[in-house]
Amino acid sequence: MNLYEHTIVARQDTSPAEIKQLTDKYSKIVEKNDGEIVQTEEWGLLHLAYVIKKNRKGNYIHFKIKGSGKIINELEKNEVIDKNLLRYITVRVKKFDLEAKYFSRKEEYEKKDYKKDYNRD
Repeated sequence: MNLYEHTIVARQDTSPAEIKQLTDKYSKIVEKNDGEIVQTEEWGLLHLAYVIKKNRKGNYIHFKIKGSGKIINELEKNEVIDKNLLRYITVRVKKFDLEAKYFSRKEEYEKKDYKKDYNRD
C-alpha cells in the first residue's frame, strides 16, 4: 500500500454544501477502489499565486490516502471533467504527518504547543 497526499482546489464561488459534496464524492471513489482515507482537511479559501480561469482565490481540500496507484488514476480521471475544480495535485509520501495543521488559525496553533519556547531566561 502506497501513501499519498492529494490536494484539490475548487472555484472561489463554491458553496460550503458543494465543498462537502466534493469531499464525499472523492472519498467514495477512493473507498470504491479499495483505498482508505486517513485524514481529510479543508484548508478554506486561500489566494492563488496567479489567476486560474478568472479566479483569484480557491477552496483547498486536502486528503491523506492509503492505497494503490489505480486509485490516483481514477481520482484524476474524474477531476479532469469536474467543472468545479481548478487544479489538483498528488504526491506520494513515505509517511504521513498527522500532527501538524499547516493552515489552522493562529490561536489553534498556539494552543497545540507546536511552537517551541525560545525565550530562555
